Order: sequence, then C-alpha cells, then structure tokens
Amino acid sequence: MPIRVSLDRVLLEKRMSLTELADRVGVTIANLSILKTGKARAVRFSTLAALCRELDCQPGDLIVYEPGPDDPMADEEE
Repeated sequence: MPIRVSLDRVLLEKRMSLTELADRVGVTIANLSILKTGKARAVRFSTLAALCRELDCQPGDLIVYEPGPDDPMADEEE
C-alpha cells in the first residue's frame, strides 16, 4: 500500500510510549499497534485529530504517500 504511517518515528521524537499515547487518546494499544505497523486499512479523522493533538504534530507528520510498483494508481499518472 502506498500509504505509510510514521507513528513509531513521531513517538520516538516525542519520547512517548505507545501505552502513554493510548491512554491520552482513548484508543486501545492493539489498535494503535495496528496503525503503527502499517496494517490498518483506515483511520477515523477523530482518531487522527486526537493523535495530532497529543503528539503536537500535523497529519502529514504521521501519514505519507509513497507510490510504488504495487500502487495501481501509479500507472495512471504516467
């Protein structure tokens, strides 16, 4: 998938644990772990907003688009 989540990098920069973030945001550690490992298929805007609030960052700091060979939309752009 061409969407990459950089939650682990931002957590490291902010010196915050996944457990602490889960407590602050009100999301389970399991769900944050799914997001962190890139296995999530969707994220609610309310969750994204809460993550940005607690991590003092922008959505673009957490989510990056990186087209690759497995991205069906990459062929259409050429």
